Amino acid sequence: HYPLRRQRQMCIRDSYYSRARNMHAAAKFISQELDGKFPTTYKDILALKGVGPYTAAAISSFAYDLPYAVVDGNVFRVLARYFGISTPIDQTAGKKEFASLAQSLLDPKQAARYNQAIMDFGATHCTPKAPKCADCALQDCCQAFRENAVGRYPIKSKKLIRKSRFFHFLVFDSDSYQFIHRRENKDIWLHLYQFPLLEHDQFIHRFEEIKGHPDWPAWIDPASIQKWSPSRPFRQELTHQQINATFFHITLNTPPNRIPSQIVEVEPKNLGKFAFPKIIDLYLKDNSLYLKLL
Repeated sequence: HYPLRRQRQMCIRDSYYSRARNMHAAAKFISQELDGKFPTTYKDILALKGVGPYTAAAISSFAYDLPYAVVDGNVFRVLARYFGISTPIDQTAGKKEFASLAQSLLDPKQAARYNQAIMDFGATHCTPKAPKCADCALQDCCQAFRENAVGRYPIKSKKLIRKSRFFHFLVFDSDSYQFIHRRENKDIWLHLYQFPLLEHDQFIHRFEEIKGHPDWPAWIDPASIQKWSPSRPFRQELTHQQINATFFHITLNTPPNRIPSQIVEVEPKNLGKFAFPKIIDLYLKDNSLYLKLL
């Protein structure tokens, strides 16, 4: 066992993604500043941390039947096709145009019912692919159907381009302990835990290159490596990024001497107590590791 073993008991309270943090902040504000009473006006709901126009409109109409139109992907699609609108929905002008149109069509006396109806219509009938135009009651008035261009709408000005990143996680195993730390940089997965990470512009397959990487943890002596084995590749799709990852399970014959304070030593059986990104969860559940001796 290590001298001065740092056994840290970490309580993972909830997800650390930004939406969860915003929800937590909003809940505290309601509890502490509003005496536990949820706002009942669109303006006050919109002022809550993490709440945007879509969420504020949805809460306002569904909870209080207030006259605010909900504009989600389904509504964009229905309106764009029905009216034949060519303004891109991913531009500011388009968002304003669709929001104004949706509001003008809203039945102020049945806001919740109308919003639910148009959203459901887009989700189940006027679908992105293979919409049910043949038996649609609105086909005579649908501009996209008249133009035989249903698949053209809604229009986006640009296609989403995902950046590919290549992560190499180092799963050190020393005296039945592994090492993880919490992500603190302004990047993806803020405040989630991970194994020591090396990032490169492509996958590295030779272990000599891994050990020679500029970001190799200085507190790990390469001479202490007994054996190592790479995992299969893993992939996680984010909105603007594609994360490709390989995990290197590395057995050490001697423990590191000076472990940085941000590093947490944890037994593998306790890894489930920590919040990891999905791609690490996939690795932990995978049984396809194969051994490769030095």
